[in-house]
Amino acid sequence: MILHADDIFRRAFLSGVLCLCAYAAWAQSAGDTFYSFLDLPSSTLAYGLGGINISNIDDDINATDRNPGLLGPEMGMQLGVNYMRYVGDSNFAGVKFGMKAGDHGAWAAGVQYFGYGKIRGADVNGVLTGDFSPKDIVLSATYAHDISDCWRGGASLKFISSSYDSYSAMAVGTDIGVNYYDPDRDFSFSAVVANLGGQVKRFESRYERLPADVRLGVSKGLGGVPVILSLTAHDLTKWHLPYYDNGDGSEDSKPQLKDNFASNLFRHLVFGADFRPSDNFRFGLGYNYRTRTDMSTYRRSILSGFSACLGLTVRNFALGVAMSQPHTGATTIMLNLSTSLYEF
Repeated sequence: MILHADDIFRRAFLSGVLCLCAYAAWAQSAGDTFYSFLDLPSSTLAYGLGGINISNIDDDINATDRNPGLLGPEMGMQLGVNYMRYVGDSNFAGVKFGMKAGDHGAWAAGVQYFGYGKIRGADVNGVLTGDFSPKDIVLSATYAHDISDCWRGGASLKFISSSYDSYSAMAVGTDIGVNYYDPDRDFSFSAVVANLGGQVKRFESRYERLPADVRLGVSKGLGGVPVILSLTAHDLTKWHLPYYDNGDGSEDSKPQLKDNFASNLFRHLVFGADFRPSDNFRFGLGYNYRTRTDMSTYRRSILSGFSACLGLTVRNFALGVAMSQPHTGATTIMLNLSTSLYEF
Protein backbone atom coordinates (compact mmCIF):
# COMPACT_ATOMS: atom_id res chain seq x y z
CA MET A 1 0.00 0.00 0.00
CA ILE A 2 1.39 3.40 -1.01
CA LEU A 3 0.67 6.29 1.34
CA HIS A 4 0.38 9.80 -0.08
CA ALA A 5 1.67 12.85 1.75
CA ASP A 6 -1.84 13.82 2.85
CA ASP A 7 -2.44 10.32 4.28
CA ILE A 8 0.81 10.42 6.22
CA PHE A 9 -0.02 13.86 7.62
CA ARG A 10 -3.53 12.75 8.59
CA ARG A 11 -2.39 9.62 10.44
CA ALA A 12 0.50 11.32 12.20
CA PHE A 13 -1.67 14.26 13.22
CA LEU A 14 -4.49 12.17 14.66
CA SER A 15 -2.04 9.91 16.53
CA GLY A 16 -0.38 12.94 18.02
CA VAL A 17 -3.72 14.39 19.16
CA LEU A 18 -4.57 11.17 21.04
CA CYS A 19 -1.23 11.20 22.85
CA LEU A 20 -1.55 14.87 23.72
CA CYS A 21 -5.10 14.39 25.07
CA ALA A 22 -3.72 11.81 27.49
CA TYR A 23 -0.97 14.21 28.54
CA ALA A 24 -3.49 17.03 29.08
CA ALA A 25 -5.61 14.80 31.33
CA TRP A 26 -2.55 14.08 33.47
CA ALA A 27 -1.43 17.72 33.56
CA GLN A 28 -4.82 19.04 34.70
CA SER A 29 -5.07 16.49 37.50
CA ALA A 30 -2.04 18.01 39.22
CA GLY A 31 -3.75 21.22 40.39
CA ASP A 32 -3.80 24.94 39.52
CA THR A 33 -1.58 26.53 36.92
CA PHE A 34 0.35 29.77 36.66
CA TYR A 35 0.16 30.93 33.03
CA SER A 36 -3.54 31.86 33.01
CA PHE A 37 -2.94 34.76 30.57
CA LEU A 38 -2.61 32.11 27.82
CA ASP A 39 -6.38 31.60 28.05
CA LEU A 40 -7.11 35.21 27.06
CA PRO A 41 -8.06 35.46 23.37
CA SER A 42 -6.65 38.08 21.03
CA SER A 43 -9.70 37.90 18.75
CA THR A 44 -12.70 40.19 19.26
CA LEU A 45 -14.90 37.45 17.79
CA ALA A 46 -13.77 34.88 20.38
CA TYR A 47 -13.92 37.41 23.21
CA GLY A 48 -17.38 38.62 22.23
CA LEU A 49 -18.70 35.05 21.98
CA GLY A 50 -17.90 34.28 25.60
CA GLY A 51 -14.10 34.33 25.70
CA ILE A 52 -13.62 30.78 24.37
CA ASN A 53 -14.75 29.89 20.86
CA ILE A 54 -12.95 27.31 18.71
CA SER A 55 -15.48 26.52 15.97
CA ASN A 56 -16.91 29.74 14.48
CA ILE A 57 -15.65 29.97 10.89
CA ASP A 58 -14.16 33.32 9.91
CA ASP A 59 -11.52 34.48 7.43
CA ASP A 60 -9.87 36.84 9.93
CA ILE A 61 -6.31 35.87 10.94
CA ASN A 62 -7.03 37.08 14.48
CA ALA A 63 -9.78 34.45 14.87
CA THR A 64 -7.30 31.54 14.63
CA ASP A 65 -5.69 32.17 18.02
CA ARG A 66 -7.98 29.73 19.89
CA ASN A 67 -7.77 26.95 17.30
CA PRO A 68 -4.84 26.53 14.88
CA GLY A 69 -7.08 24.20 12.86
CA LEU A 70 -9.00 27.27 11.62
CA LEU A 71 -5.96 28.66 9.77
CA GLY A 72 -6.05 28.13 6.00
CA PRO A 73 -4.67 29.30 2.65
CA GLU A 74 -7.59 31.73 2.31
CA MET A 75 -5.79 33.86 4.92
CA GLY A 76 -2.60 34.17 2.87
CA MET A 77 -0.76 37.49 3.11
CA GLN A 78 -3.12 38.66 5.86
CA LEU A 79 -1.90 40.90 8.67
CA GLY A 80 -3.80 41.28 11.95
CA VAL A 81 -3.22 43.43 15.00
CA ASN A 82 -5.02 43.46 18.34
CA TYR A 83 -5.20 45.56 21.49
CA MET A 84 -6.99 44.98 24.78
CA ARG A 85 -7.58 47.23 27.76
CA TYR A 86 -7.98 44.74 30.58
CA VAL A 87 -8.62 44.94 34.33
CA GLY A 88 -6.79 47.68 36.22
CA ASP A 89 -3.78 49.08 34.36
CA SER A 90 -3.29 45.96 32.26
CA ASN A 91 -2.80 46.46 28.52
CA PHE A 92 -2.36 43.65 26.01
CA ALA A 93 -1.38 43.92 22.34
CA GLY A 94 -0.16 41.72 19.51
CA VAL A 95 0.34 41.18 15.80
CA LYS A 96 -0.05 38.10 13.56
CA PHE A 97 0.80 37.43 9.92
CA GLY A 98 -0.30 34.51 7.72
CA MET A 99 0.92 33.02 4.43
CA LYS A 100 -0.22 30.27 2.06
CA ALA A 101 1.77 27.02 1.96
CA GLY A 102 0.58 25.51 -1.31
CA ASP A 103 -3.08 24.91 -2.12
CA HIS A 104 -3.88 23.03 1.11
CA GLY A 105 -1.69 24.56 3.81
CA ALA A 106 -0.87 27.79 5.60
CA TRP A 107 1.45 29.10 8.26
CA ALA A 108 1.33 32.09 10.59
CA ALA A 109 3.65 33.85 13.01
CA GLY A 110 2.73 36.22 15.82
CA VAL A 111 3.79 37.98 18.98
CA GLN A 112 1.57 38.85 21.96
CA TYR A 113 2.46 41.23 24.79
CA PHE A 114 0.83 41.24 28.24
CA GLY A 115 1.65 44.28 30.39
CA TYR A 116 0.22 44.76 33.89
CA GLY A 117 1.12 48.37 34.67
CA LYS A 118 3.43 49.59 37.39
CA ILE A 119 3.63 47.88 40.78
CA ARG A 120 5.38 49.26 43.87
CA GLY A 121 8.16 46.93 44.92
CA ALA A 122 9.28 46.16 48.49
CA ASP A 123 11.64 43.68 50.15
CA VAL A 124 10.72 41.17 52.88
CA ASN A 125 11.14 43.90 55.52
CA GLY A 126 8.71 46.26 53.80
CA VAL A 127 11.41 48.62 52.53
CA LEU A 128 10.39 50.10 49.17
CA THR A 129 12.66 49.09 46.31
CA GLY A 130 11.05 51.13 43.53
CA ASP A 131 8.38 50.50 40.92
CA PHE A 132 8.53 47.66 38.41
CA SER A 133 6.43 46.63 35.41
CA PRO A 134 5.68 42.89 35.19
CA LYS A 135 5.10 41.53 31.70
CA ASP A 136 4.70 38.37 29.64
CA ILE A 137 5.59 37.93 25.96
CA VAL A 138 4.44 35.06 23.74
CA LEU A 139 6.01 34.29 20.36
CA SER A 140 4.00 31.84 18.26
CA ALA A 141 4.38 29.89 15.01
CA THR A 142 1.41 28.02 13.49
CA TYR A 143 1.02 25.55 10.63
CA ALA A 144 -2.27 24.13 9.33
CA HIS A 145 -3.11 21.68 6.54
CA ASP A 146 -6.25 20.29 4.92
CA ILE A 147 -6.71 16.66 5.97
CA SER A 148 -9.67 16.13 3.60
CA ASP A 149 -12.34 18.20 1.88
CA CYS A 150 -14.06 18.89 5.23
CA TRP A 151 -11.32 18.32 7.81
CA ARG A 152 -8.40 20.62 8.63
CA GLY A 153 -5.75 20.27 11.32
CA GLY A 154 -3.14 22.61 12.72
CA ALA A 155 -0.57 23.10 15.45
CA SER A 156 0.94 26.14 17.18
CA LEU A 157 4.28 26.33 18.96
CA LYS A 158 4.57 29.05 21.61
CA PHE A 159 7.65 30.48 23.31
CA ILE A 160 6.73 32.29 26.54
CA SER A 161 8.93 34.79 28.38
CA SER A 162 7.93 36.25 31.77
CA SER A 163 9.65 39.08 33.63
CA TYR A 164 8.50 40.16 37.11
CA ASP A 165 10.91 42.63 38.71
CA SER A 166 14.21 40.75 39.18
CA TYR A 167 12.63 37.36 38.45
CA SER A 168 12.27 35.83 35.00
CA ALA A 169 11.12 32.54 33.51
CA MET A 170 10.70 30.89 30.13
CA ALA A 171 8.28 28.22 28.92
CA VAL A 172 7.39 26.35 25.74
CA GLY A 173 3.85 25.32 24.86
CA THR A 174 1.80 24.00 21.97
CA ASP A 175 -1.82 23.96 20.79
CA ILE A 176 -3.20 21.17 18.57
CA GLY A 177 -6.55 21.65 16.83
CA VAL A 178 -8.83 20.10 14.20
CA ASN A 179 -11.92 21.48 12.50
CA TYR A 180 -14.67 19.86 10.47
CA TYR A 181 -16.71 22.24 8.31
CA ASP A 182 -19.68 21.44 6.07
CA PRO A 183 -20.63 24.61 4.15
CA ASP A 184 -23.82 23.05 2.75
CA ARG A 185 -25.23 22.59 6.28
CA ASP A 186 -23.33 25.58 7.71
CA PHE A 187 -22.05 23.26 10.44
CA SER A 188 -18.65 23.37 12.14
CA PHE A 189 -17.10 21.08 14.76
CA SER A 190 -13.72 21.59 16.43
CA ALA A 191 -11.50 19.85 18.97
CA VAL A 192 -8.48 21.50 20.59
CA VAL A 193 -5.80 20.40 23.02
CA ALA A 194 -4.43 23.70 24.35
CA ASN A 195 -1.39 24.86 26.29
CA LEU A 196 0.64 21.67 26.44
CA GLY A 197 4.23 22.12 27.58
CA GLY A 198 6.16 23.44 30.54
CA GLN A 199 8.87 25.70 31.87
CA VAL A 200 12.42 25.54 30.60
CA LYS A 201 13.56 28.22 33.07
CA ARG A 202 11.91 28.66 36.48
CA PHE A 203 11.45 31.83 38.50
CA GLU A 204 13.15 30.13 41.45
CA SER A 205 12.91 26.53 42.63
CA ARG A 206 9.17 26.04 42.06
CA TYR A 207 7.97 24.55 38.78
CA GLU A 208 4.94 26.36 37.31
CA ARG A 209 2.69 24.52 34.84
CA LEU A 210 0.82 25.71 31.77
CA PRO A 211 -3.02 25.56 31.83
CA ALA A 212 -3.36 22.41 29.69
CA ASP A 213 -6.92 21.92 28.50
CA VAL A 214 -9.09 19.82 26.17
CA ARG A 215 -11.92 21.68 24.40
CA LEU A 216 -14.76 20.79 22.03
CA GLY A 217 -16.92 23.23 20.11
CA VAL A 218 -19.78 23.30 17.60
CA SER A 219 -21.23 26.14 15.52
CA LYS A 220 -24.41 25.89 13.43
CA GLY A 221 -26.12 28.35 11.11
CA LEU A 222 -29.89 28.67 11.20
CA GLY A 223 -30.60 28.40 7.49
CA GLY A 224 -32.67 31.39 6.35
CA VAL A 225 -31.81 33.39 9.49
CA PRO A 226 -28.31 35.01 9.40
CA VAL A 227 -27.38 33.74 12.88
CA ILE A 228 -24.70 31.23 13.87
CA LEU A 229 -25.07 29.61 17.30
CA SER A 230 -22.01 28.25 19.11
CA LEU A 231 -21.47 25.98 22.09
CA THR A 232 -17.97 25.43 23.49
CA ALA A 233 -17.04 22.96 26.22
CA HIS A 234 -13.73 23.46 28.06
CA ASP A 235 -11.79 21.95 31.00
CA LEU A 236 -13.00 18.54 29.84
CA THR A 237 -10.39 16.57 31.79
CA LYS A 238 -11.83 17.75 35.10
CA TRP A 239 -15.54 17.52 36.00
CA HIS A 240 -15.55 19.26 39.39
CA LEU A 241 -15.17 23.04 39.11
CA PRO A 242 -16.37 24.23 42.55
CA TYR A 243 -16.75 27.89 43.50
CA TYR A 244 -17.94 29.96 46.47
CA ASP A 245 -21.19 31.92 46.33
CA ASN A 246 -20.64 35.06 48.41
CA GLY A 247 -24.34 35.63 49.06
CA ASP A 248 -25.90 39.09 49.36
CA GLY A 249 -23.43 40.59 51.83
CA SER A 250 -25.82 40.65 54.80
CA GLU A 251 -24.61 39.86 58.32
CA ASP A 252 -26.17 36.40 58.27
CA SER A 253 -24.91 35.61 54.79
CA LYS A 254 -21.84 33.37 54.55
CA PRO A 255 -19.95 32.11 51.50
CA GLN A 256 -21.25 28.74 50.37
CA LEU A 257 -19.34 26.15 48.38
CA LYS A 258 -21.15 25.22 45.13
CA ASP A 259 -20.24 21.86 43.65
CA ASN A 260 -23.50 20.37 42.38
CA PHE A 261 -24.24 18.84 38.98
CA ALA A 262 -25.82 21.94 37.42
CA SER A 263 -23.06 24.36 38.51
CA ASN A 264 -20.31 22.02 37.31
CA LEU A 265 -22.04 21.49 33.98
CA PHE A 266 -22.56 25.16 33.18
CA ARG A 267 -19.07 26.14 34.35
CA HIS A 268 -17.78 23.92 31.53
CA LEU A 269 -19.92 25.59 28.83
CA VAL A 270 -19.69 28.85 26.87
CA PHE A 271 -22.59 30.05 24.68
CA GLY A 272 -22.39 32.37 21.67
CA ALA A 273 -24.62 33.84 18.96
CA ASP A 274 -23.14 35.51 15.87
CA PHE A 275 -25.52 37.69 13.81
CA ARG A 276 -24.27 38.27 10.23
CA PRO A 277 -26.82 40.22 8.14
CA SER A 278 -24.19 40.96 5.45
CA ASP A 279 -20.57 40.27 4.52
CA ASN A 280 -19.60 43.68 5.87
CA PHE A 281 -21.31 43.68 9.27
CA ARG A 282 -21.63 41.31 12.23
CA PHE A 283 -22.75 41.44 15.85
CA GLY A 284 -22.11 38.77 18.46
CA LEU A 285 -23.19 37.97 22.01
CA GLY A 286 -21.71 35.46 24.44
CA TYR A 287 -22.29 34.12 27.93
CA ASN A 288 -19.69 32.47 30.17
CA TYR A 289 -21.13 31.19 33.45
CA ARG A 290 -17.71 30.42 34.87
CA THR A 291 -16.60 34.04 34.42
CA ARG A 292 -19.75 35.19 36.21
CA THR A 293 -19.26 32.86 39.18
CA ASP A 294 -15.49 33.38 39.46
CA MET A 295 -15.87 37.18 39.49
CA SER A 296 -19.00 37.36 41.67
CA THR A 297 -19.16 39.84 44.55
CA TYR A 298 -21.82 41.05 46.95
CA ARG A 299 -22.67 43.72 44.37
CA ARG A 300 -22.94 41.39 41.41
CA SER A 301 -23.20 43.11 38.03
CA ILE A 302 -26.07 41.92 35.84
CA LEU A 303 -23.62 42.09 32.91
CA SER A 304 -21.04 39.79 34.50
CA GLY A 305 -20.52 36.74 32.31
CA PHE A 306 -21.94 38.44 29.20
CA SER A 307 -19.82 39.80 26.36
CA ALA A 308 -20.47 41.39 22.96
CA CYS A 309 -18.57 42.07 19.76
CA LEU A 310 -19.08 44.13 16.62
CA GLY A 311 -17.34 43.66 13.26
CA LEU A 312 -17.19 45.94 10.21
CA THR A 313 -15.47 45.55 6.85
CA VAL A 314 -14.48 48.80 5.15
CA ARG A 315 -12.84 48.30 1.76
CA ASN A 316 -10.02 45.83 2.46
CA PHE A 317 -9.90 46.43 6.21
CA ALA A 318 -11.77 44.38 8.81
CA LEU A 319 -12.41 46.16 12.10
CA GLY A 320 -13.55 44.49 15.31
CA VAL A 321 -14.42 45.65 18.82
CA ALA A 322 -15.48 43.56 21.83
CA MET A 323 -16.58 44.51 25.32
CA SER A 324 -17.20 42.73 28.60
CA GLN A 325 -17.74 43.64 32.26
CA PRO A 326 -16.62 40.57 34.22
CA HIS A 327 -16.61 42.52 37.50
CA THR A 328 -18.56 45.50 38.83
CA GLY A 329 -15.33 47.52 38.97
CA ALA A 330 -13.89 46.52 35.58
CA THR A 331 -14.95 47.02 31.98
CA THR A 332 -12.70 45.43 29.36
CA ILE A 333 -12.41 46.48 25.71
CA MET A 334 -10.66 44.69 22.83
CA LEU A 335 -9.89 46.00 19.33
CA ASN A 336 -8.91 44.11 16.15
CA LEU A 337 -7.72 45.28 12.75
CA SER A 338 -6.83 43.01 9.84
CA THR A 339 -6.11 43.44 6.16
CA SER A 340 -4.91 41.42 3.18
CA LEU A 341 -1.65 42.70 1.76
CA TYR A 342 -2.67 41.27 -1.63
CA GLU A 343 -4.99 44.26 -1.93
CA PHE A 344 -2.16 46.80 -1.92
